[in-house]
Amino acid sequence: MTGPLIRSLLLIWATLITRGSVAQDCGLAPMNTIKEEKVVGGVNATPGSWPWQASIHLNVFGTTIHICGGTLISDQWILTAAHCISVTTLSRWTIYLGRETQSGPNANEVNRTVSQIIIHPNYNNTLFNNDIALMKLNSPVTFTNYTRPICLANASSQIHNATLCYATGWGKLSNTTNLPASTPLQQVQVPVIGPKQCSCSFSSQVDITSEMICAGEANKGTCQGDSGGPLQCQQGGKWIQAGITSFGVPCARPEFPEVYARVSEFEQWVTDNVAGANVSFVLFSSSGTDPDNNFTCNAAASLVIPQFVVLSVVVAFQHIVT
Repeated sequence: MTGPLIRSLLLIWATLITRGSVAQDCGLAPMNTIKEEKVVGGVNATPGSWPWQASIHLNVFGTTIHICGGTLISDQWILTAAHCISVTTLSRWTIYLGRETQSGPNANEVNRTVSQIIIHPNYNNTLFNNDIALMKLNSPVTFTNYTRPICLANASSQIHNATLCYATGWGKLSNTTNLPASTPLQQVQVPVIGPKQCSCSFSSQVDITSEMICAGEANKGTCQGDSGGPLQCQQGGKWIQAGITSFGVPCARPEFPEVYARVSEFEQWVTDNVAGANVSFVLFSSSGTDPDNNFTCNAAASLVIPQFVVLSVVVAFQHIVT
């Protein structure tokens, strides 16, 4: 075998290896300047900060409307909330990736139609329980600095009370204030609230199950239009999705954290349904003892919930869509 031929073969081999490693990297956001440490109460995200963030649009009377967020988990699958899927007609859905604002221009944006929707079969067997769904893109996307997959928390992950994570989305700035279409994707840092503390906040009126994770604080959290988007926590230089925005008492109320579908509880379900796609589940492991273990609920202080809603725009359009 001649020298030039050997060099050519080695070059091809190296190229294939490099492509393979890039395809398997999850949770890396080269454009994100946030380090491990810092919607409602949020700030503008810089372009490319959250390259897995999807904007899910529904066609309503010929106009596509941002309904929910989602996350890119492979080159062809989007993870979102089950309650976002108000209709199952595939042709009415469009997914945008690399989007900065809802009005544009979005120089790094790509979009795809949807070829398959899978809703968790046990969704809503308890109030908003198992609030998770998958949407398959009609064709794969190419990974760039602005379009990349997130890592998912695996079944062994432990995320303690007070862990600082980020929620992202194009949802309302408050219960009564819409995000202007020209305003970029919003990001907000929120602490995880353990299940004992969260259950105490909601009292007996909402069952906080093992398939849920809570996060938020006064004036910081998610709101309508953020549903389906990620609660993401950084560890080991990678961003790991811990939750899917589900429901809350709008919005960012001091007494009530927002509730997310707990991603780690659905590792097997996702794996079984993505048909061999390269989805990365990784371990998120909080150190020390979870403060929530020693939390004691003062039942007398539990509040009556005035209203709770799913945090999607679908609620506002339900009378139009159905």
